[in-house]
Amino acid sequence: MPSSGTTQPSRSNRSPILIVTSLAILLLSAAVLLRSHIFTNPTPSLSTSPTTPDTDSVKMGGGPVTPGYRSVAYFVNWAIYGRKHRPQDLPVQNLTHILYAFANVRPESGEVYLTDTWADTDIHWEGDSWNDSGTNLYGCLKQLNILKSRNRNLKVLLSIGGWTYSSNFKQPASTPEGRENFARTAVDLLKNMGFDGLDIDWEYPSSPHEASHLVSLLATLRSHLDAYSSTLPGNPHFELTVASPAGFQNLQNMDLPGMDQHLDFWNLMAYDYAGSWDATSGHQSNLFPSPHNPQSTPFSTDAAVNHYVSQGVHPSKIVLGMPLYGRAFQQTDGPGGPYSGVGEGTWENGVHDYKKLPLEGSEERYDHEAGASYCYHPGTRTMVSYDTVPLARRKAQYVVDRGLGGGMWWESSADKEGPESLIGNVVDTFGGPGALQYKENCITYPDTKYDNLRNGL
Repeated sequence: MPSSGTTQPSRSNRSPILIVTSLAILLLSAAVLLRSHIFTNPTPSLSTSPTTPDTDSVKMGGGPVTPGYRSVAYFVNWAIYGRKHRPQDLPVQNLTHILYAFANVRPESGEVYLTDTWADTDIHWEGDSWNDSGTNLYGCLKQLNILKSRNRNLKVLLSIGGWTYSSNFKQPASTPEGRENFARTAVDLLKNMGFDGLDIDWEYPSSPHEASHLVSLLATLRSHLDAYSSTLPGNPHFELTVASPAGFQNLQNMDLPGMDQHLDFWNLMAYDYAGSWDATSGHQSNLFPSPHNPQSTPFSTDAAVNHYVSQGVHPSKIVLGMPLYGRAFQQTDGPGGPYSGVGEGTWENGVHDYKKLPLEGSEERYDHEAGASYCYHPGTRTMVSYDTVPLARRKAQYVVDRGLGGGMWWESSADKEGPESLIGNVVDTFGGPGALQYKENCITYPDTKYDNLRNGL
């Protein structure tokens, strides 16, 4: 259609040929619009076949969103050590985003900095030369940029904060100077290391006052990201996301509408609902509350999603976080009962990698009412709450049914390979890799200090 400033010739000035031609164009346009509507807005079905969310009309972070689901995995820079998990091992065919964790913040200045330069930029992998001239990028970040160049739909965001570093946000976020330095140094890392955006993981603002500072910090980051984008060919959109809580005690201190206007999407941490800090055992990532065993479900994903939506967050901006680990309870008769201790784990007490589950001698059980699963050993009376393949597929269908934006996982090293991969099963339920959102990444970084990244690796 013409814009409001375009004038049209009057009907009396049109020739018969022009009228016929115009009618033909109108009929053709109507056919194209009808076909577009059929393919982008299918009639709702009573079946459970996967569909992609219709998010064309939703604005996120100032840019239009293409249809499809996000598939987001955290990659932690310490995974290359004991876990022996490298960027090269990531299932990139099933991912749209990798969140590289974690950068830290200097509380006195607001400077954002990398936490392990050996892992991040220095370690040489297979194929890396020790004889390159100039200043060159190596480590995990070189490998992630290689993955980006081979998979143009794959975006890598730098995740700042995390549970350990979250106390460092409060001071710099409280002043304009601190926020400016935070944003400037974070964007410096982006343009030097080849990131496609930033993920803010502040766990958590503790008051409405701190919540307003977080909104101001996000606004400053959005401004700096857009300013840098304007200097690059094609003005690529650098994404801004947050890791966000599911529990109301933290949500009540956050300004969700204020944050939402600056964000591309929310990574909802829909896990850790129960653990060693509780008096009773419970489900750690259940979809729904259990009316018959409320002690087993102190929180629920459905309640969290409903709260975000009630605050004006569009469902397609909510990416459902899922755990690739389980939380254990010993000397218990099952969810909702008393327990004594959590025992050892894969890397920390009471926490087991999904790829090590179920525990030997345990049987997997499914709580359909709560939308939760766990394994239980009657002999040792040990329960581990975690997502199984059937539950992961049910969560994926929940994402489809609620029109959510996709799935997220903490963290990539703990998944299984092959048919038992939780990431793979969720993406399969979405409709396979073809159902994932396609948004091209950025591979042009003319301002980086690294010669090989500037020259395309």
